[in-house]
Amino acid sequence: MSRVQLIPFRIEEITTAAPQIPEGVRMIKAPEVWEKAVSGKGNVIAILDTGCQSDHPNLEDRIIAGRNFTPDYNKDEANFEDNNGHGTHVAGTAAGSLRDGGITGVAPEAQLLILKVLNAEGSGDYAGIISAIQYAIDWTGPNGEKTTVISMSLGGPDDVPELHEAVKRAVDEGIPVVCAAGNEGDASPATDEFGYPGAYMEVIQVGAVDFNRKIAPFSNTNNEIDLVAPGVNIQSTYLDGKYARFSGTSMATPHVSGALALVKNIAETEFDRKLTEAELYAQLVRRTVPLGYPKTAEGNGLLELDALEKIEQILLRLGSSEDAKT
Repeated sequence: MSRVQLIPFRIEEITTAAPQIPEGVRMIKAPEVWEKAVSGKGNVIAILDTGCQSDHPNLEDRIIAGRNFTPDYNKDEANFEDNNGHGTHVAGTAAGSLRDGGITGVAPEAQLLILKVLNAEGSGDYAGIISAIQYAIDWTGPNGEKTTVISMSLGGPDDVPELHEAVKRAVDEGIPVVCAAGNEGDASPATDEFGYPGAYMEVIQVGAVDFNRKIAPFSNTNNEIDLVAPGVNIQSTYLDGKYARFSGTSMATPHVSGALALVKNIAETEFDRKLTEAELYAQLVRRTVPLGYPKTAEGNGLLELDALEKIEQILLRLGSSEDAKT
């Protein structure tokens, strides 16, 4: 059996400074709903990746806990530091702090559970991934916090039954599992490319678009794509307190993971109760906009968190004009 790998990605640029609200966060309209969603406060996003720089200025106050599931650092379970860079970038997109002189993520008040499942080379075994998923499901924070979302920007070619069972258990426990579609795309929606766990029906599989709302040519296409998010030239946190631009479906995924923290806060306030995983998924896809591509490429469309508010405003305007006529 092959190992699980980081889904290939491109490092476009590394810098010491960054815009406070990156273009990807703006594109999905996260700032428009921060007030209503309390910026994701009260939610915990489990990031299964290469770890995270725990003292990065934009991340140090977001990390609630972490654990190492790899042989790195002499198998020290307490050391979840990032020795690759990918995990730090993903974590920053999901929940980087909104503060002066740095960069913010989609849900800047959510907390991060960092589970290091990939080593410095971006490789890990299925047993470690499965253990980390089970850990995320069972984890309880110091004040009774529980995992809200599991985010995985990784994949492999093998459909492993034990991995599928772990994913299904998370969903059964009410935890959405967000996965990158993969970067083996050939720019044709007519041909399928599958990676696991992304291709499992139970996960929320995320494809990538650029800032012109065009599907990235590398983005996998298949009949299990759920939605798309920004994944080209995405600026986020990086090693040594720096920032970097990466491209890949790995970068699209944490946009959706962070968005679920916002959607959960908005929808559960409106319904005045806890929502199931299926209900959270429904609330997420209600906040998408079709781009005109086949469903195998874009699923339900591009994530736009203020889409419902826009529809409500249009309906109100139509209602007002009808009233004026009568």
